[in-house]
Amino acid sequence: MEAPDPDNGASAASSTAALAAQLFAQKPEAELLYLAQNAARYPPAVGAAAVAELERRGLLPAPGQPAPPPPAEPQETWAELIGHLFKGLFIPSRRFLATPILLDLNLLVFGLMVLNGVSASSPSGHQLMRWGSNVSGLTLNGEPWRLLTCLFIHAGLSHLLLNMFSLWLLGLLVEDRVGPVRLVLVYLASGVGGGLASLWWHVYGINSVGASGAIFGLYGFLLTLLVSKRLVLDKSDRRAMLGLVIYLVLSNLLSGLTGNIDNAAHIGGLLTGLVVAGPLALAGLKKTLP
Repeated sequence: MEAPDPDNGASAASSTAALAAQLFAQKPEAELLYLAQNAARYPPAVGAAAVAELERRGLLPAPGQPAPPPPAEPQETWAELIGHLFKGLFIPSRRFLATPILLDLNLLVFGLMVLNGVSASSPSGHQLMRWGSNVSGLTLNGEPWRLLTCLFIHAGLSHLLLNMFSLWLLGLLVEDRVGPVRLVLVYLASGVGGGLASLWWHVYGINSVGASGAIFGLYGFLLTLLVSKRLVLDKSDRRAMLGLVIYLVLSNLLSGLTGNIDNAAHIGGLLTGLVVAGPLALAGLKKTLP
């Protein structure tokens, strides 16, 4: 029997290594990193070739040298921060869909009103009525749709901004927990409930506009989430948020006693959020705390 020639074996191994190096030189970095990190799953030559190619590309530190520090994350400028804020406010996303849409609808309706000659600071009652306000003589006599349209009409820019800030704050707190469909159902149901309460209370007639009834329904809904422990919070944070919501509700109701504010719609929306919309939306939620 003829003994194997060691030179031939070395030459074959060298050729195989050269072929492997040529093959791995064509692979993308992500695949090389995967092969190197999972070398135990493959023949030893595969992992060694992947590591060698990564070293050749300078993606691995040389032996005995520390790994280079990760690149510093670029700091956002004020313009970028404001841009991200407005994007989150007005552009729907997977996480927040209903809140931006509701904000956009309210702003769109107000913009159309102003473009059509309605005063941006103090619109008249007749102008509000033409755009769909909740007017006793019309809503109760063949135009019930005003219970919905009045939610997107506001009596001036300050009224709009105040309600939109509250809607944005509550939307971020609530929609992330219950989803967009339940949020919209609570919002619309509470707005209609507030409108009906306003019609019932003001027996001599009312011309009411604004999203505050629907927003008070979201306050009631958030109270339900807090009291039922559906929000993942520790005891101190839960008490703090519960106190904040109660304070906001009471302060808004008290301010309504001194101004031209429809507290009947506020209370009606709040009760709808507590009694009807809250339990309905909670029915499909999993309890997150004992």
